[in-house]
Amino acid sequence: MTNDAIRQKAEAYVAMEENAHFADEIKTLLAQENWEELSDRFWRDLDFGTGGLRGVIGGGDNRINPRVIRKATQGLANYILTRVPQGERGVAIAYDSRLYSDLFAQEAARVLAANGIKVWLFTSLRPTPVLSFAVRQLGACAGIMVTASHNPAIYNGYKVFWEDGAQVVPPHDSGIISEVRQVSGDVPALDVQEAQEKGLIIPIDKEIDEPYQAMVVSQALNLPLIKEKGKDLKLVYTPLHGTGLVPVENVMAELGIPVTTVPEQRDPDGNFPTAPYPNPEMAPALELALKLAKEKDADLVMATDPDADRLGIAVPDGEDWVLVTGNQLGALLTDYIFRTQKEAGSLPAHPAFVNTIVTSLFQNRIAESYGAESFRVLTGFKYIGEKIRQFEAEGDKTYIFGGEESYGFLVGSAVRDKDAVSAAAMTAEMALWNRSRGKSVMDHLRELYGKFGFWKETLISREFEGQKGVETMDALMASLRQDPPKSIGEDEVVALRDYREGSTTHLTDGTVAKDIHLPSSNVLQFEFSDGGMVTARPSGTEPKIKFYASLCGNGEGAAQKVEERIATIEQWVGERINALNA
Repeated sequence: MTNDAIRQKAEAYVAMEENAHFADEIKTLLAQENWEELSDRFWRDLDFGTGGLRGVIGGGDNRINPRVIRKATQGLANYILTRVPQGERGVAIAYDSRLYSDLFAQEAARVLAANGIKVWLFTSLRPTPVLSFAVRQLGACAGIMVTASHNPAIYNGYKVFWEDGAQVVPPHDSGIISEVRQVSGDVPALDVQEAQEKGLIIPIDKEIDEPYQAMVVSQALNLPLIKEKGKDLKLVYTPLHGTGLVPVENVMAELGIPVTTVPEQRDPDGNFPTAPYPNPEMAPALELALKLAKEKDADLVMATDPDADRLGIAVPDGEDWVLVTGNQLGALLTDYIFRTQKEAGSLPAHPAFVNTIVTSLFQNRIAESYGAESFRVLTGFKYIGEKIRQFEAEGDKTYIFGGEESYGFLVGSAVRDKDAVSAAAMTAEMALWNRSRGKSVMDHLRELYGKFGFWKETLISREFEGQKGVETMDALMASLRQDPPKSIGEDEVVALRDYREGSTTHLTDGTVAKDIHLPSSNVLQFEFSDGGMVTARPSGTEPKIKFYASLCGNGEGAAQKVEERIATIEQWVGERINALNA
């Protein structure tokens, strides 16, 4: 793109951006003739994908800002106006603790109001699962959550939910994307006070908070144990400067489980001063919590990400503390939930468990051992929500529990997105149950390894920034399709599953079967003869490709052998990327 073309796009943005802060950023860059930075901000429009928006905060078409939020919301409004009857047009909006989240939520509300669409707007920050719950509770036709989940402070985002409380899936996702791409020029937005006077913006808070928290408490499986022994559980919690503080503390108080919250990370703060990467998957985010846990001789550490849809935990194991992975916690909760319900005789006739294609099969084996039918869906919790809706429509299965490896879990179906608040309550109950039988959480995990084999998973992420990065990611996926590995280390690759084409290629004889009945997705899965696998998937929200490895071993020395195989896979990923760049 030439400098003149960049200037034209930048000046057009400034003319339409009503917020002085964001407009002035671009004016300053133009005055400085900083073409490199301007090019990065205007070489493309920030992509509205199947999950919504996520980008760096700032002025420009390739950033997230009031102008981009308005454009996205006008596209959503156009879709609603053509698909939803007038009397059913209502949208719930929530936002997290990130920088400008409140502003972006208000901008979205103003645009919807200008289109005559009623908005229920939370008066202060709320978790993503509360927004999902609100959509269902209010009978809204859609929902908007302003959040960038667990990303660093420079990011924000915008997720769209449909009437069932799950993030949008086909055909709504592509329909909304099409409408967003057609929006151009100024986007009208109604004044907040005028919109409230007309009944188009309705503030909400406790009328959602109270039933949501009551729902979480009602999911407890062993209330007598909690009431008797809950006060003895030593729990340290951190909301990582996010939205989890109030609901987690309130739910634990109702259950009678005392919580010590990390004081330095208690208050919401979009700068995340003590956790630059506010991601409970990453050890540095839990450092302060672990320090406090050691001082308090705690039984359990829990952390929720800024929008409280992901839960990470750490537990003592002898003299050390261990960070439990998302796959491991999913396995522990699967076993506890299905075991407890089966022993109590409360497991429905046709129970169902759902996780994603990149999540450990360990969890599926556990659920199936209790008579549940297990299902695997594409990456993205919206597909778990879609599966729950399918169960309800067909009436032949009851969803019990599900999750994904990236620390997202859903207990029950009152919410249709991952819910760290309900997962935290169930995790505390699971830890308390283990304590009551003289076992630790890690003892529980080792019991499961003894029964189902030793499972280990790893995630290998490689980032590719900017326009060149997108081209590199595309080339890497193309090379993996055209020249799949025959082996990775000593593991023979016996099959290539291509989720974009819906096919499995059996590499031993070259036969191809159209046997994947899921929506098309740019994902490749390399399967080994023993059932292990490596999955390659470009992120839908970040400039990176993720490689997921999942292996299982049995017998003496299984753990060491699996570790060695994981190391070989990590080396292979590096070699494939280096070969592409050579």
